[in-house]
Amino acid sequence: MTYRIALALVATLATPALAQDVRKGSLTISQPWSRATSPRATVGAGFLTIRNAGARGDRLISATSPRAERVEIHTMSMDGGVMRMRQLVDGLAVPAGGTATLAPSGNHIMLIGLKSPLKAGERVPATLRFARGGTVTVQFVIGGAGDAAPAGQNGGHK
Repeated sequence: MTYRIALALVATLATPALAQDVRKGSLTISQPWSRATSPRATVGAGFLTIRNAGARGDRLISATSPRAERVEIHTMSMDGGVMRMRQLVDGLAVPAGGTATLAPSGNHIMLIGLKSPLKAGERVPATLRFARGGTVTVQFVIGGAGDAAPAGQNGGHK
């Protein structure tokens, strides 16, 4: 019994690390993950890293998911000592030869109007739309509600 509980705990904590890289053209999307939500939650957040190996910048301009009524690209910033979240209506720049990190307390994908709670261990599909790179479908790996970000996702924007 204790062994099963320990195994389940290890699997849940390692879930974000199981996310697969997705490549399309010069773009690589790494470690798409999210945290489990409470049964009554109407929103969730998705995190990932976008690398652009190309000579031209790109822009993440929108996203969709069958698990949410709508999906927005958001940022968080300090304003007078208060953390504020706002939609990036023009999308998120991914510089040529650079990286954009979407992580807790920073830029992120906001899933609004969840059709069901996000549960640890499941995968939630989302389609990302880029100005130059077209569409890329990823699978957000859902970790436990208190899981830490995978290595390399520090909440910044590089």
